[in-house]
Amino acid sequence: MGVTGSTGPVMDRDEVDRALARLGAEHEAIETSLLALQDHAGRRLLEGAELTGVTRERWAATEASITLLWTYFDAYTAALRTAREIRARRRWSSREDLAELTELLCGESVTVAGSAAATADAPTLDGGRGRLSERYSLTTLVDRMNELYARSLDMVVAADAVWSALPARIDLLAAELQRTRQLAHSVGVRPGEHPAGDDLERITRTLTKLREQVVSDPLAFWVPAEGSSAPGGGRPDTTVYDREARALEDVRREVDAVLTVRQDAEKRIVKLRDLLSRADRTLAEARTARGEVLAKIAATEVPVVSGPPTALQEQLATAAEYRRHAQWHRLSPLLESLEQKAEDELMRARESLTAVTAPLAVRAELRGRLDAYRAKVARHGLAQDPLLVERYEKARRMLWSAPCDLRAAEQAVLRYQQAAAELLGSAPRVPGQGAPGDRPGPGA
Repeated sequence: MGVTGSTGPVMDRDEVDRALARLGAEHEAIETSLLALQDHAGRRLLEGAELTGVTRERWAATEASITLLWTYFDAYTAALRTAREIRARRRWSSREDLAELTELLCGESVTVAGSAAATADAPTLDGGRGRLSERYSLTTLVDRMNELYARSLDMVVAADAVWSALPARIDLLAAELQRTRQLAHSVGVRPGEHPAGDDLERITRTLTKLREQVVSDPLAFWVPAEGSSAPGGGRPDTTVYDREARALEDVRREVDAVLTVRQDAEKRIVKLRDLLSRADRTLAEARTARGEVLAKIAATEVPVVSGPPTALQEQLATAAEYRRHAQWHRLSPLLESLEQKAEDELMRARESLTAVTAPLAVRAELRGRLDAYRAKVARHGLAQDPLLVERYEKARRMLWSAPCDLRAAEQAVLRYQQAAAELLGSAPRVPGQGAPGDRPGPGA
């Protein structure tokens, strides 16, 4: 809507004709804008909605403003029609006609009932209220219509923007929430049993309440644009929606994790059984080896071998029970804990077996060393030397008898090596080692 108006004591015919042309164009623009506002989807929704809060208050004022807009427009139309009739009386208007037209077009010639302005809470020319009628110039009347139109359109556009944006997005999120809830229920994620189930209930309540509030009070979710005077300048406030969307995404990831547990549960339980079985067999082998060491090796500290991991077996049975009853949310943390404990148990069993069989490994090393030196002296034709035969037989009896004294057997092997080295003409040079008799035994 533009602003019309002209100055001068009395307009001539050309000025009147130009003013009427401008007024006619102004009238068409105003009428087009008012009809567009009347047909605006947001206005129709506001008329049929059960509003609450700030939207109800602003719509009541906006309805009165729209009513006043039409009252102003009717008065404006009547003034324009009167001016056209006066100008149409004669081709060459008299000075009286021109004076009347000047007063009509430029003066405060339009009368509007004061009750109409009071209903719309519109200010009067002198700032007072409750007068029986108000007089306006056409220019002032257009300014008032511009102001009321912008304010009304701003309210209608804001409400329509919120209704166009948020309810549809909330419905889509609610549909996603329903799918997530069904999936969560299938994997045992239920309210009161899993935190994610409680989150789903809270998100459901929040979205239901949010939709009701958006539908009944859309302006409560409108953020005006700073520094903008254009009608409808701003954006819908999606803070609550965005927060619940993120919360639902977190729940969906949690449900996906539980679902992955359901898909891999059997494989993981079988792997756990295998790990614990291997640990049990290794411990059994260590216990058997310990008895063998105690029987074959004398004066040796042999570590005690613990029993099978019964606590882990019980937890594994609990995991299998969770799987049978589809309690995936409980199975997931239990499997993660069991997998680490089973790996640790197998490692401990292997270390126990290594510690228990260490004396047998030392005896095997001494046997190998004795046979290697015998083969060496045999290649030089010294195998039948009496001293070597005597020392070999003594060391052999010690290493192949039970229980075997590893300290004495090692000294016997060293004496055989020394005798062989002397006969071969080269004594062994081992850094940090003195005479063969000074070398510490395996238990030092």
